[in-house]
Amino acid sequence: MTTTGFVKYAGALVALAICSACSGAPAIAPSTAALNAAYIGRTLSVNGRLITAAHANLNALPTYATILPDRPAKAKTYEYVISFYGTYASIFDYPKSVKQIGTIENVGGQGCTNVLYGYGKKTFWIVAGTDQITEYQIPQKPLKTLSVPYGEPSSCAMDTSGDLAVGNLSNGDIVIFKNASGSGVIMTTPLAREYFDGYDNKGNLFFDGFTPGSAFELVELPKGSSKFQTITTSNRVSFPGSVQWDGKYLTVFDQDTAEIYQYTLSGAKAKLEGTVSLTGSSDCAQTWIATGVVYCGDAGNGNGEVYKYPAGGSAIAVFTGQFDVPLGVVAAEK
Repeated sequence: MTTTGFVKYAGALVALAICSACSGAPAIAPSTAALNAAYIGRTLSVNGRLITAAHANLNALPTYATILPDRPAKAKTYEYVISFYGTYASIFDYPKSVKQIGTIENVGGQGCTNVLYGYGKKTFWIVAGTDQITEYQIPQKPLKTLSVPYGEPSSCAMDTSGDLAVGNLSNGDIVIFKNASGSGVIMTTPLAREYFDGYDNKGNLFFDGFTPGSAFELVELPKGSSKFQTITTSNRVSFPGSVQWDGKYLTVFDQDTAEIYQYTLSGAKAKLEGTVSLTGSSDCAQTWIATGVVYCGDAGNGNGEVYKYPAGGSAIAVFTGQFDVPLGVVAAEK
């Protein structure tokens, strides 16, 4: 995948050195070749290699669940921490364990499932290539693959009727797949880069990213409409993060502040009603609000983390396993 994104050139060589410490890779000497630096989320790409510019968190988080979410004891749940494009997704069965139990190969980026929040019902989706997205039956059986026009799929979301929306990082487009099938309908949005999307309980689609002028913007596609509406938030959002309905509020995660903003909407205005801080996270490239918890695919810390929701605070569990710049996370159950 071509790693285009919100371009920042300053400090790129410093970030490259930081990456060596974060990933355990050998130090890389500065090159005299031209430097091509770009960002996907807050994750830095230097000369085609996706790395993280976030600082390492030296304060070790707990590697076990100290608090369990309030949900049926017999429910069998699976969590997927999705690494960089073209790598893999690591499978977990929290709260039974925080240790990795399996792997899905040749995927990467973000994931979504067939509920607005909570645990997906039997299936989930993961970006599976430069121009594809694949549906899986839990824990890891592929069901079908859809082609995404123009390539570079970034985000995905499903509404309650089963429609699938897939965002495009490189041009800001949204592709709507009716009943999660077919060739999809391409919709040109006001964004130059689309990062995250999510439906609310009324079937309205919300997504965020950057405008052609590199400003954060939250956009709505009202249900049944073909016209986009820019949403003005009552607070400043620094860097695009996950957009998700949590059962009461429309939420937007800010990757810079590591905070989930809870909004109520009136027309084209979003009023901040609450803030949930994820203490100790470094760069949650995607978050997923489940039942009593929120999962974070942490590109900065290089792991997956579990926080109480809506309480926030420090992580109650940290997944242990194999990761390669986590960019996504999603959860589903039998």
